[in-house]
Amino acid sequence: MPNHPLLRNSVTPAQISSVNALIEDRSHVKAPTLSFEFFPPKDETGEASLWATFDDIRAVGADFVSVTYGAGGSNSARTLDIVERMASQITTVGHLTAVGATRAGTLEIIRRFEDAGVTSLLALRGDSPKDNPNALAEGELKTALELVELARDASSLEVGVAAFPEVHPESPNMAHDSKVLGLKQAAGASFAITQLFFSLDAFLALRESANSAGATMPIVPGLMPINNAKQVIRMAAMSGASIPADLLARLESADDVEARRIGMDFTINLGLQLLESGVPGLHIFTLNQSAAALELARGIGLCG
Repeated sequence: MPNHPLLRNSVTPAQISSVNALIEDRSHVKAPTLSFEFFPPKDETGEASLWATFDDIRAVGADFVSVTYGAGGSNSARTLDIVERMASQITTVGHLTAVGATRAGTLEIIRRFEDAGVTSLLALRGDSPKDNPNALAEGELKTALELVELARDASSLEVGVAAFPEVHPESPNMAHDSKVLGLKQAAGASFAITQLFFSLDAFLALRESANSAGATMPIVPGLMPINNAKQVIRMAAMSGASIPADLLARLESADDVEARRIGMDFTINLGLQLLESGVPGLHIFTLNQSAAALELARGIGLCG
């Protein structure tokens, strides 16, 4: 694994804070934030893995974490339990989706976030669950923009949104995506975290287009460690993210051990390029496993 000097200076450990406050605190010492995403596990074994990973993440001085929401809110109860436990220990961003949601139910979740000490939420439209493909049509909320407006009107929580370096699958083009991002900022969103991507140029194009559309809020890149190449290739195909052709060819022709080496070296290099471009921080998708997430964080110099 490449050995790089630490790129992140130390700061006084923050109290439970907002994402923007953390970004500002780090910027004062010319440093990016380091954060990690978790998802609600399906069973006790998965839960044990999540909390072991959470402890590992806390030990390296992560600035904040986020917790995803199941399709159509399918894991809402488990998500809320996890968010409530994490929020007492670290700045925690609770994901919240519009698909299949009622206004009353959404307001109740926001209240639980507030009661737990959560300071931030990530407002997403979300995907319909496989067992209810009509969930979006059946719910009261139809878009992430409506969710942003509801959250800002009903609470004091900081609101973040998603950004798509390779354009949202249902968007006609980047210009449209950026216009929507600008509308979300105007409605009260104050930061964005991207979907997984594998191209520096894609992120830079998103940032330029967003700024031109008035979306000037911090955009934090989401990075997926290519630890299990076959799994990441499947995830990329499902999300619409393009893996560079030369990288894909190398991954597909290598055995598992070599594919992991190739993939992690690529992800570390992408992270370094992003930091050199001046991003406010990096958000690493853990898949509830700490080894690859921390290997990536260390490889790009964001933790010791």
